[in-house]
Amino acid sequence: MRNPIDDTGQTPSDGFIIVAVLWITVALATLASIFSIYLANTATFLSLNDNAIQTEALVFAGLELTAYEVSAPKPTNNLPGAATRADPDSPPPPTRGDFSFRLGRANVAVNFISEAARIDINAASSPLLVNFFTILGAQRQEAELYAERIEGWSTKPRPKSTFVAAQDDEESLYRAAGRSYGPRGGPFAHIEELALVLDLPPALIERAKPYLTVYSGKPQIDVLDAAPEVVAAIPGMTPAVLNNLSEGRRMGATTQSMAGVLGVLQNVATIDGGSTYRVQVRIRYDNGRQAATEAVIVTGLSDKPYRVLYWHDGFDGSSNLAQPPLLR
Repeated sequence: MRNPIDDTGQTPSDGFIIVAVLWITVALATLASIFSIYLANTATFLSLNDNAIQTEALVFAGLELTAYEVSAPKPTNNLPGAATRADPDSPPPPTRGDFSFRLGRANVAVNFISEAARIDINAASSPLLVNFFTILGAQRQEAELYAERIEGWSTKPRPKSTFVAAQDDEESLYRAAGRSYGPRGGPFAHIEELALVLDLPPALIERAKPYLTVYSGKPQIDVLDAAPEVVAAIPGMTPAVLNNLSEGRRMGATTQSMAGVLGVLQNVATIDGGSTYRVQVRIRYDNGRQAATEAVIVTGLSDKPYRVLYWHDGFDGSSNLAQPPLLR
């Protein structure tokens, strides 16, 4: 049968074709809208990714310059054609410093300080920790408990023995407190791990974190760069020792001669900053955008100039890095 034709000369199938065309037009418009949104989001993502790459490159530049600053040998002969060699009597590497440079339409400011200016909770003695927590406001008995719990967290568990009372078992203390975990039984991996240690108040941990580390690996404190709270916590430290250290620094005393000033404190105090540094890199772009990164690096390696131990973008400035040194 032939399709009927109305007065306008159109068949019923013509209407279906028009509806189909309208639906296709709407679908194409929707797809075009989705595609435009996709392009906009992709452009935004690529822009953010490019910014992140630029910032990372500038931070690495700051770290590399820091590694050079603390590791480069001091030449003794700068005559043309003469070989450059290290001066055996040259001063030790700097334990702290700052510098700035411009690169890639950005101004970069870098500060660095020896990580030995902080207390390494994996290496610190119990008396040092007790004194430190007391200085932060804890009662002496409480500070002794906190130091004991920190030691218990990082100490390798002892073999089970009938001679060891149950209350002396560190794991049993955590079970009795309803914790679903026990002590690590090994070195702290990060300062934030203190929040897991039994009996440590959160407020005390927050006050202590700017002065603590797990990266220096040294039981001694760099007394020339440490914060007053840290220096005051060193067992046996007296104002007389501090004055002698300050005088020796001003007179340009060597590490060997300063060792005599420290005397019996050499097991806890040192003027040797070591090879690990905390570095803060602040970046200000010409367009007003800013970025900041804090990292800990170790230098003096045989296979590379440095290695990154810790990296934190957008640090809040709680570090005591910008604090002037105690002694100069």
